[in-house]
Amino acid sequence: MRIGDGLAVVSTREIHMPGARGPQRVTPKAMAVLCLLADNPGKVVSRSALLAEVWPGTLPTDDVLTQAVTQLRKAFGAGMGDAAEGKRYIETIAKNGYRLTATVEWLADGESGGKEPGDSPASSAEPAPAPVAASDAPRPRVTRRVFVAGVTVLALAVVSGTFMLMRAARAPAAAVPDPAHGVGAPARPYRLITSAPGFELSPTLSPDASMVAYAATVRGRRGTVILVQTTSSAQPRQLSEPPAADVSDSLPAWSPDGREIAFARTERNGRCRVMIVAANGGGDEREVARCDHNDLLSFDWTPDGNGLLFGTMAGSDPSPGIRVLELATGRWRELDYDVGEDDFDYAPRYSPDGKWIAFVRNPQLGDLWRMPAAGGKPEPLTRLGTEIRGWSWLPDSRSILFGRRVDSQARLYRLDVARGRVDDLGLDDAQSPAVSAPTGMLAFVHRRPQFGIYRVDPLGSPDAPVTRMRLFESSGRDTQPTISPDGRQLVFTSDRSGRFELWHADLSRPRSLRPLEGVRPETRQAPVWSADSRKLLVAGWDERERASIYEVVPETGRATRLPIPLERPLQAVYLPDPTQLLIGAETGNGDMRLILYDRSRTPWRALQVVEGVSQARFDPVRRRVLFTRLSGDGLWQADLELRPESVRQVDATMPARWRYRTWAVTGDGGIDYLHRSPDCRARLSRIDSGAPATYCLDPEKLGSTNGFSVDARTGAVYVALATEDGTDIGFMALPESPVKFLLGIARWLNSFEKSTS
Repeated sequence: MRIGDGLAVVSTREIHMPGARGPQRVTPKAMAVLCLLADNPGKVVSRSALLAEVWPGTLPTDDVLTQAVTQLRKAFGAGMGDAAEGKRYIETIAKNGYRLTATVEWLADGESGGKEPGDSPASSAEPAPAPVAASDAPRPRVTRRVFVAGVTVLALAVVSGTFMLMRAARAPAAAVPDPAHGVGAPARPYRLITSAPGFELSPTLSPDASMVAYAATVRGRRGTVILVQTTSSAQPRQLSEPPAADVSDSLPAWSPDGREIAFARTERNGRCRVMIVAANGGGDEREVARCDHNDLLSFDWTPDGNGLLFGTMAGSDPSPGIRVLELATGRWRELDYDVGEDDFDYAPRYSPDGKWIAFVRNPQLGDLWRMPAAGGKPEPLTRLGTEIRGWSWLPDSRSILFGRRVDSQARLYRLDVARGRVDDLGLDDAQSPAVSAPTGMLAFVHRRPQFGIYRVDPLGSPDAPVTRMRLFESSGRDTQPTISPDGRQLVFTSDRSGRFELWHADLSRPRSLRPLEGVRPETRQAPVWSADSRKLLVAGWDERERASIYEVVPETGRATRLPIPLERPLQAVYLPDPTQLLIGAETGNGDMRLILYDRSRTPWRALQVVEGVSQARFDPVRRRVLFTRLSGDGLWQADLELRPESVRQVDATMPARWRYRTWAVTGDGGIDYLHRSPDCRARLSRIDSGAPATYCLDPEKLGSTNGFSVDARTGAVYVALATEDGTDIGFMALPESPVKFLLGIARWLNSFEKSTS
């Protein structure tokens, strides 16, 4: 390809620039990115499209794409005296993607567009032809030999997962329609079938996919109700009838015969019931089970429709594992399978063929497991340790669709159970998938919130008005605000620049706000400041997608990966002794532990371990370690040596195990807990104090669930609140399997050969 003044040779992955000492070789992925951009010169190609096409079958991060673009820019900048000149070739479009700004000419093999590679325009023996736009590029004749080579490459691509690079290398640049012709943006693969303001949640499809039921907020009610509508965007009708305005009906589940819908009803006093109602609304609601409002409740129908399959319940009628409620008798039947004392098995569902039950074990860590439908030994299907945002079996019973939080958004992924392969479906801001197995149709929740960082002034009495001020306006998602011990610096995570990064500001100089390079932060664990406010411990991911802990110096921007002798560290905490660190890490079997390390020697030496810890904090006032557990609600403490005899419970109810990140240590050694109440979406409650107090930070705006902080000197609270929020239900046919997609490409190649031979 002739690209601007340069020549890109796809087969050798070399970019030749005038004045350069020699060709610049780039990685296969970088060349694949260039080919896709060259297919659309002057047009923006989204980051999600580039990631989905160039890194199929993986869970890519924005960093790998950024590195590929940086490599291309350096190659284009070679010979210009400054690698930054390469930015003129590839432009970053904030919050969207990239655009190739240079003209493109596709050339036959062996051509150089009138120049030899590396020649400057003046040194060419003949004048170079003027670059032409991709839409004007001549279509080269494709011979049978080229065609056969293309098919061979395509077959290899099934194994390597890089067929997109080869397709771009063999075909001429696609013509780009002139916008003046009235051609709009490419149609998205789904349509939103709801459009009301507020939230539509937990969709469930009727067996024939003609109807969808979901929980929704409606005007005049504090709680949610169950709505039903056709999947053709018709107006919904209210199915459930909550007895009061503050009662919430949620978690609808459609029966296999399409006649009934089960749902959960939660009242403000904590009463929780599982109800069943006719799907057509022509009957009374009936109660079939009691539950606890503090539970992370989950249930689904048995394949015969005669029972409900429940996940772990820890409330008034506890069960350590998965069990079945027989609707005719009201009896519970425990499934005989291996489940640990601290395990929590969530969202169990039978496979369409009835042979398996899959579930999420310990949702705080988030991995999918599977066992035979009759019970037995469970096996892990994934080892992601992530936030799984809903999941559903696919019709073949060999694949699973699940939502997963990635950086600042949730996306949908397909899991091939037999091979363990995970594919990104390329849907932004999508979660809670629901699949109709008989029809292969998919409904999901589409949510694209915006969060801003607010400072809430020191709290007085619970009845006093709260003063909020938003910091650092943006249209992105700013979360995890962490104030330094001296109260002068703030770091937070954000996608405001189009990629997920760690940002830093000196609060006395708002214009000092900038991203800290060299680390991609983890969304589940907020950064931790050192006592002198000079350094940060940041959980993140390295260039090879390995969980890592970095020590970051904001003043210089230097980020150092710590040599922690663990595969999956998730959190690090400073202690008064500089030779010691607390490390929270996954064990690899669905559990987590807190380890006290001596880092004065290499390799680090583990001094003490506490099992089942989901998050830890250091309280410098009372010189104690505070932590939450995977296995239950509440807060615990231990001494700085983590001695077993020092471990005791501080509070039995707060934080809830599912909000294990929304608590912070205050300057006087107290604990603040951010949660939601029926009358306040962002409520702050004091834990472990002589006079418990509660404050409503904002009655309407939801608080982020991945962390906040308190200024130790002034008591000001730094919190992320939703500035824009709401959800809709998306509806679409399931994307074709990779095999069907490749067969379609093969058919296209065959027709392409016939039309050009």
